[in-house]
Amino acid sequence: MSVKSAPSAVAAEGAALPPRPVTTKPSLSRRIRENKWSYVYITPFVLLVGVFTIYPIFASLGYTLYQWNGIGAPTAYVGLDNFRRVLHDHIFWQSFGHTFWYTAVLVPIQLLLALILALILNNPRLRFSTFYRSMFFVPAVMAPSIIAVVFQLLFSGFGPNISNLMIKLHLMRQPVDWLGDPHVVMWLVIAIGIWNTLGYNLVYFLAGLQTIPDELYEAADVDGAGRVGKFWHITIPGLREIGVIIVFLAVLGSLQVFDLVQVLTGGGPYYASSVVNTYIYQEAFGGGFSAGGGGGAASIQPNVGYASAASFFYGIILMVITGLQALAIGYTRRRRAQAAATAESEADR
Repeated sequence: MSVKSAPSAVAAEGAALPPRPVTTKPSLSRRIRENKWSYVYITPFVLLVGVFTIYPIFASLGYTLYQWNGIGAPTAYVGLDNFRRVLHDHIFWQSFGHTFWYTAVLVPIQLLLALILALILNNPRLRFSTFYRSMFFVPAVMAPSIIAVVFQLLFSGFGPNISNLMIKLHLMRQPVDWLGDPHVVMWLVIAIGIWNTLGYNLVYFLAGLQTIPDELYEAADVDGAGRVGKFWHITIPGLREIGVIIVFLAVLGSLQVFDLVQVLTGGGPYYASSVVNTYIYQEAFGGGFSAGGGGGAASIQPNVGYASAASFFYGIILMVITGLQALAIGYTRRRRAQAAATAESEADR
């Protein structure tokens, strides 16, 4: 009786394995039927966004071709002149630079603080962690306009304010006009913005940390990994996908800053804290700049057509950033799917 050799036995065993089933992607209509209630639930939100966000964007596009103060029907046709003015308006680009400066400083500092606090508050041995989470999230649920009013009173040049307190504590010799100093006001806006929206990113990071399985950390402890090693090789990879979303949400939110700056400084003094949205608002509705009594007095006549052109131009920039966000998220998901497929194939071997 003959005995099979080892290679032939392996070949026979491999030939006996059933072929893997070929999975086909379900059609769009089938996916809609399977998730019909999900579409029903998001329909009101889609309608509201369409009526109050998407429609005004395209409806205002016609106004960009006119010089119009918002009263009556637009008649002064100027063609593309408003767009040419936007491209050559140094105040618009100055406001544009302030907006990106605000974003470039606020986002990394805020995300770093949020991640550190999330790591601390995610510790199950920390007592009163729920209380601390609530305290850090309270500023995020407050209206930025209310926060701006409070800080305007604190940093104003009259009544009980921060300057008087710091003088009493011998930290300063003379009062500082915080909202009237062009070299200080933007840093003050950034600091308040970090404090105001820190809670959102803190919650996002906490949610991401809680999706990482505890078994990974336990296995790392068995292998003798330290805290730094576990952070770089478990925490960071586990937060990679949600981290991309957090970064882009923070960037888009910072680029759309408006009410905090408008109420706190009005874009002043002398355009020193003007951002794109405050500039567009004041071009559309007119007005001047003020900063706690120390701002410049620049009178602006309403020009809805020019403001619509500036808004449309800035909206295109934000849409490009949103497109980059979608590409980055898709790339991250494809990388994760490829890694999972590779791990599965190696496990089958």
